[in-house]
Amino acid sequence: MPLKLKCLTLHWEMMFTRSMFQTPDMIEQHNLLNEVSRLIDKGQIITTVAHQLGTINAKNLIKAHAMLESRQAHGKIVLEGF
Repeated sequence: MPLKLKCLTLHWEMMFTRSMFQTPDMIEQHNLLNEVSRLIDKGQIITTVAHQLGTINAKNLIKAHAMLESRQAHGKIVLEGF
């Protein structure tokens, strides 16, 4: 009800529905991801990554959280090595 009173709707799309439910066209997810990869390599799609903070560890998590709290983060913050 809180959203209905504001005339809002939520639309959800899950990226891995095909593989989760093993649909007959499951290979299409593979094809779509390959196409996106190709477009990124050609520079036709540009990432929203703005901050690459390195390996995920306590120090970098604290730094990322501080950026979010101070509203300094614009774009995606990436921590690597999960």
